[in-house]
Amino acid sequence: MRSNRRLRWAATPIAATLVVVLAGCTQAQLRGFLPGEPGVTNHTDRITGLWTTSWIVLLGVGLLTWGLIIWAAVVYRRRKGQTGLPVQMRYNMPMEIFYTVVPLILVLGFFAFTARDQAAIEEPIDEPDVQIEVYAKRWAWDFNYLNEGPGNEGVFSQGIQAQENDETYIDEDALPVLVLPVGKSVEIALESRDVQHSFWVVDFLYKKDTIPGKTNYMYMTPEKEGTYMGKCAELCGEYHSLMLFTVKVVSEDEYDNYIQSLVDAGQTGTRGAEYNTNSNLPGTKPVQSE
Repeated sequence: MRSNRRLRWAATPIAATLVVVLAGCTQAQLRGFLPGEPGVTNHTDRITGLWTTSWIVLLGVGLLTWGLIIWAAVVYRRRKGQTGLPVQMRYNMPMEIFYTVVPLILVLGFFAFTARDQAAIEEPIDEPDVQIEVYAKRWAWDFNYLNEGPGNEGVFSQGIQAQENDETYIDEDALPVLVLPVGKSVEIALESRDVQHSFWVVDFLYKKDTIPGKTNYMYMTPEKEGTYMGKCAELCGEYHSLMLFTVKVVSEDEYDNYIQSLVDAGQTGTRGAEYNTNSNLPGTKPVQSE
């Protein structure tokens, strides 16, 4: 009888937790409270799946651990009239094997699935439909659209730091804009003009550093039209918080019209490494004094 009562005390908190966990979930909860919505790019659902599955596994481990702690605290608590220490045990071989093997399996499993998904996300695109060169600079962004415009020599858009105002805090219309065509494969080459930054489109669920003297790449296919917020995710100086930009995923016709608008504005060619302000990069020659 006492044994059954102990089991009920131990099982009650576990059952209550399971009821809460298994209750109806919102779409945000099903996505692990990640920003954005499903299918923004060809990678976002993969990232969401890895994230939510990891949390489900970890919650299971947590429930087991919390349940064992509560069970031990209830069943083996000191009773009235008891004195001294309980029976001491040197070891419990099954238990030691359990808490050695299970964490090892979990770590190997997390590593395997993470490596699998990261390899898929980082897989280069042999012939991307669109090639863009992104230059991060304190505290804004320059975008070169390669193989576009007259003679396929490219077009460019130079951005400025986010402008503050008294009404909405940030003038979103003045932010640098990166335009991408929906349904087209995109290769983005990431460069830095000065210090280390990080290119992060929040709803794309992926970010990558821009490192002076090194080119990093991102590959994706935007799958939903819309406007998405981007920012620098690496502390880079005084106005890091104002290093913002906007990504607009548009139809192919709208993308072509935007490219043509840059041509009409005379923004042909590219703005490359010649505008870098970091003079200490490898291969940089010192300025000769006259």
